[in-house]
Amino acid sequence: MGASRRGVILGAGALATATPAAQAAPAGPDAAWFQAVLERFAGFGVKASGGPGDTASGAWLEAELAGLGYRCERQAFEVPYAEVRTATLAVGDHQAPVFPQAIVIPTGPGGLSAPLRLATSEGGLDGAIALIVLPFRRWVSTAEPAVSRALTDAFGRGAEAAVLVTTGPTGEAVALNVSAAKPGFRKPVAILAPKDAEPFVAAARTGQAAALTVDAVSGRRPAYNLIARLDLGAPKTLIVTTPRSGWFTCAAERGSGLAVWLALAHGLAAAKPGVNLEFVATSGHEYIYLGGEQYLEHRAPKPSATRMWVHIGASAAARDWHELAGGLRPLPSADAQRVLTATPEVIDRVRAAFQGISGLEAVYLASKANAGGELVNVIEAGYAPAIGHYGGHRYFHTAGDDLRCVSGDLVAPVAAAFRAAITATLT
Repeated sequence: MGASRRGVILGAGALATATPAAQAAPAGPDAAWFQAVLERFAGFGVKASGGPGDTASGAWLEAELAGLGYRCERQAFEVPYAEVRTATLAVGDHQAPVFPQAIVIPTGPGGLSAPLRLATSEGGLDGAIALIVLPFRRWVSTAEPAVSRALTDAFGRGAEAAVLVTTGPTGEAVALNVSAAKPGFRKPVAILAPKDAEPFVAAARTGQAAALTVDAVSGRRPAYNLIARLDLGAPKTLIVTTPRSGWFTCAAERGSGLAVWLALAHGLAAAKPGVNLEFVATSGHEYIYLGGEQYLEHRAPKPSATRMWVHIGASAAARDWHELAGGLRPLPSADAQRVLTATPEVIDRVRAAFQGISGLEAVYLASKANAGGELVNVIEAGYAPAIGHYGGHRYFHTAGDDLRCVSGDLVAPVAAAFRAAITATLT
């Protein structure tokens, strides 16, 4: 791809109503095209639902699809949010930043002073800040049993706040998705990076005095799903969905899937495959698929009017890393911790399309047990055929998920496989 096309996607003109990038994108984009899309998305910064980065990235995608002839609309809804001023945990001379876990309950600027105690200690935790050291895992959500049980136990034993150490492959704090509908614990919860945890674990063993400060303004704000429809006069619609929001920059978590999604929007619009096209980029994903549920309930075509639903979830093409004694070392290959599922009518054709793509070649039957992310709700609502992907790379849900974690070379084969699978299942 020449520098002029790259500049169109990345430059200020990308928010124009009909961009040259939208007009010129080929049916099978090359790695440089994908790299430019990834850089554009990462450049919007933090993608927290309803925040500046989420809103601006949605406007960019809206302009791109409008330029291809899609009729675009914004489905509005509200999401929780927090604007954090200070978030720290301190014991003696040790102080470390923490990530306030949504739905954020502030301590106020003065913080909460209380003994720091390990949640695994016996007896009550009355008046304490409970330190919960989670086992090693690629963490995703507060709904995971190890998290929900630990928090329920700590607050049930009288803790005034909880600090989670999200032990994982990077040593970074891992933010956790949370339901916006279910009532929370109404007490402060924060995430402490494992790399910072050692002095606090030692202090918690003896119940030393600590101060947890989560000074933030919290509430609710507007967010929106982008819905782009190309009506080709067909009796049924192909729906392609992907989330665009997340806790941090989400270069690989969200960016790789959005790049695949955008390439499909380009290629299928040009191909006119005998179905109407509906491309949806949802916000509210951090709140247990809130935006996806809003679309499914209020805007999605009925199952009888849908030819197929394709969902492109997290970490579609994230970089793999060696875990060495000196730290993580980047690899030129993709992280295989990504999962593809499909309903019985199309599973063989999907397997053929993804043959040889690490992690995605083992296509599983789409079911409540195997499917992940928003696709669970889709198949339970009766949509079939359906294809869905989800994954979690090493820097998943961390501030380190930047452009180091993804590249156009990694995205291109995944996009081609999705295009091949869709073409095969529509014929």
